[in-house]
Amino acid sequence: MTDRFAAVALPLPVAEPYRYRIPPALADRALPGARVVVPVRQQEMVGIVTAVDVPPPDAAPRDILGCPDVTPALSGPLLALAERAARYYGAPPGMMLRAMLPAALWGKSQVRLRLGASVPRELGGTAGDLLDWVRRRPGPGTVAQAARALGRPMWEAADRLQRIGAVELEVVPPPTTGGVVTTRTAMLVGEAMPLLERDRRFARAPKQRALYEVLEGRGGRLGVRALLEAAGSGDGPLRALVDAGLITVVEEGAPRDPFGSLPSSPPPEVLAPDQIAALDRLRELPPGEAALLFGVTGSGKTLVYLERIRELLATGRGAMLLVPEIALTPQTVARVRGMFGDDVAVLHSGLSDGERADAWRALRHGERRVAVGARSAVFAPVADLGIIVLDEEHEATYKNGETPRYHARDIATWRARLEGASLILGSATPASETWARFQPANRVIRLPARVGDRPLPPVALVDLRTAAQVPASGGIPWTVELDDAVTTALARQEQVLLLLNRRGWASFMQCTACGEVVDCPNCSISLTVHRQPDQLRCHYCDFQQPIPDTCPVCHGATTRHLGAGTQQLERLVAERFPSARLARMDLDTTASKWGHHHILERVGKGEVDILLGTQMIAKGIDFPNVTVVGVIDADTALHLPDFRAAERTFQLVAQVAGRAGRGPRGGRVLVQTRQPEHPALQLAAQHDAEGFLATELEARRSPAYPPHIGLVRVLASGDASEQVAARLTAFAAWCEKVIATAALPIIVLGPAPCPIERIQGRWRHHLILKGPPQALGRWIRAVAPRLGTMRDGVRLAVDRDPVSLL
Repeated sequence: MTDRFAAVALPLPVAEPYRYRIPPALADRALPGARVVVPVRQQEMVGIVTAVDVPPPDAAPRDILGCPDVTPALSGPLLALAERAARYYGAPPGMMLRAMLPAALWGKSQVRLRLGASVPRELGGTAGDLLDWVRRRPGPGTVAQAARALGRPMWEAADRLQRIGAVELEVVPPPTTGGVVTTRTAMLVGEAMPLLERDRRFARAPKQRALYEVLEGRGGRLGVRALLEAAGSGDGPLRALVDAGLITVVEEGAPRDPFGSLPSSPPPEVLAPDQIAALDRLRELPPGEAALLFGVTGSGKTLVYLERIRELLATGRGAMLLVPEIALTPQTVARVRGMFGDDVAVLHSGLSDGERADAWRALRHGERRVAVGARSAVFAPVADLGIIVLDEEHEATYKNGETPRYHARDIATWRARLEGASLILGSATPASETWARFQPANRVIRLPARVGDRPLPPVALVDLRTAAQVPASGGIPWTVELDDAVTTALARQEQVLLLLNRRGWASFMQCTACGEVVDCPNCSISLTVHRQPDQLRCHYCDFQQPIPDTCPVCHGATTRHLGAGTQQLERLVAERFPSARLARMDLDTTASKWGHHHILERVGKGEVDILLGTQMIAKGIDFPNVTVVGVIDADTALHLPDFRAAERTFQLVAQVAGRAGRGPRGGRVLVQTRQPEHPALQLAAQHDAEGFLATELEARRSPAYPPHIGLVRVLASGDASEQVAARLTAFAAWCEKVIATAALPIIVLGPAPCPIERIQGRWRHHLILKGPPQALGRWIRAVAPRLGTMRDGVRLAVDRDPVSLL
C-alpha cells in the first residue's frame, strides 16, 4: 500500500504546514479539519489537518500519533476561511487556526526524565550536568524544568543520555479535552461599603482595607490566591474580614453554563413601523450579502436583529450575534435568551477554557444554534449558518491585538459569503470604512427615531475655559452647571451617568521641585497613581510599586498628582453627594468574570444613584431612569497621534449621550471640553453621525488615509533599541526593492520609533505602507515568510488595516 501524507498546521509562527504520514488505522479520521496529535522534535502537539494526499516531506517522515475526534473539528468553509484570512493578514496558517478553536482543544506534551538502567559513574559536559540534576530530584522532572534550572537548552543532552541508557524519556501526551478547576473564592457580603464609612471602619486596619477594596474593585468575587497576591497580604487580614462578616470564602467550581442562571428578558411583542420596514429590507438581502443597519441610539436595532434571527431559526438555520467585549453584558444575554431560551451558547473571554470548550462543542454538535459572543465568536462552529450580526460594528475591540491581527468585521464578511449567510452590521455611529462601503451602494437601512418617538436628549457643550468651577474640586474639572444638573436629578430620585475615560486616581505623579515624573521601568509611559491600594501602576505591563514619600531624583517632599482618573472622580462625587449611592465601572472594578453583571444589576434595580466610569458605561446600557449624563473631560483622546482620534471621540461622546432620556422622564447631556468648537464635538452634540462622516471622509482624502487608501503597519520589537532600528531599517530597504521590482504603487513611511516606544521591556519601531488594497495584498504575500520569526533578538509583525498607530 502506498503511504499517504497529510499537511498539518501547528500553532507555531511558521509559514507552511508540516507533513506527516497517515497510519492506515487513522485514515478514516485524519481528514481536512481534524485535530491530530503529532511529534514535534521531542514532544507532541495538537495540530489541524489542512490537506491530505500531499507529497511526502523532504526529511524522513514521521507518523500522526492520534486523532482525538470522531469527526473533524473544523468544517470545510471554516478551513477555507482560515486560509483566506491567513493570506490577507500575512499570518502563519497554524496561528490563524489556533484563533478558531478554544484553548482547551489545543495542547503540548511534556517530556519527563527518569534514571535509566545504565547510569555511568562519571560524565562531563552538559550531559553530565543534566544527569546530576536527574539524580538529585526525588521524582521525575521535565526537560523544560532542567533547561530552566541549568540555564541552557537540554534536548541534545537528553537525547545522548537516552541513547546510552542513562535516562528514560517519558512523553506525557497533550490534553485534548478541557476541564474545570475548583478553587477557593472570596466574595463580598452584601452591598459594598460606602467610601466614607471605610475611612472610619478601617482607620487602624490598612491591610484589611486593602484586601476589601481589591475584592470590591474586582467585582466582589475573586479567587483567594489571586486576591492575596493582588493585595500583597497574608491570610490574617482575610480571616479578620471573614470573622467580621464582611467577606465569605467558599469552595467553588466553574459552572457548565455560566449564564444559565440569569433571568431572561422577553422582548416587546409589537415592532414599531420603522422596525418593520427595516425587517422587510433585511428579508430581501441575498445570501452572502451584507447591509448596514444605521439607527440612532435607542431606536431598537437589537429587536430587529433578534426578530430576523427568529425567522431564520424557524427554517432550521443557525445564527451568530457578535457584540463588543465591553457590551457583552448579562443584559444582552438576557434579551437573547428571552427570545431563544436554551438554544443560545455564550462565548466570552471571561469564561474558563472548559466553559468555552463546552459552548463550542454544543454548537459544533448542533445542540445549540445561536452563538453570542465577542470578537473570537466569529469562528463559532454554528451549523447551517444563516445570519451573522455584528452589533456596534465601529468598535476597535473587534480587531485582534496580536498575531493573527484579524478584524472580526472582515472575517464575518468572508464567512457570510462562504456559507451563504446574511450579514448585518449595526451602529448608531458607523466606522468611516463601513459608511464608505455601504452608503454609495444604497445598502444602508435606517432607523431614524427612537422607539416610542422619544426625543434624543439635548447636548450642551460646557466650555471649561470659561465655565464657573465648583470650589475645592481638586484636579477634577467639575463645573457649577454639571453640579446643578446632578443635584436636581438626585432630588427627583433619578439616576446619573458620569464618563471619564481615564482610570486610576491620576495619570502621573510629578515632583513640584524638579519636575520629575515617575515612569515605568519597562515602558515609555508614566506610572498611573492608584488608590485601593495606594500604588503606582503601569497600564501596559502591570508593573507596580509603592507611592514614594519623596522624589526619587531630588528627594523633594512635595509632589502633585495630575490628570484625574475615575478613582479621584469617585472621591469627589462621594464628598459632594454623601447620601448618593455610587458605583464605579472601569477595568479595575470589572476584572472578575461577573464584574459587569454585579454593577449593572444594582443599577437596574435602582440601588445605584450615580454610575461613573470609563468608556464601559457608554455601551450596552439601557436604563430608563438615567436622565443626566455628564462627560467630565471630552478632550482626553481628541489629540492622540492617530488619524482616527476625532472619529473615536465623536463615537464615544455620541454613544454615551445616547444613554440618557430612554424613559418617559427624558434626559440631558453635559459635555465638558476646552474645545467646544471642534467639529467632532459639535456634530456629536447635534446627534449628526452622517454629517460627521461626510466631514471626516473628506478630511482623509489629503493626505490619503483609510478608507481612501489601504494601510499596513510593520512593527519591530526587541530588547535593544539599536538592534530594532537596524533590523527595521534593513527590512525597509529590502521592501523598497521589492516594491520597485514589482512596480507596486505603494508608499513607504518610516521607519520611526512608535509613539509609545517601549512596552513590557521591548523597544518598538514601526513602518507604515500606504497603497491600493490589491497592491498591499501582493506585498504581504511576498514578505509574509520573513515575518513573525525572531532574528537577532528582533521580531517583525505585520498589521494590515491597523486600528491604532500608537
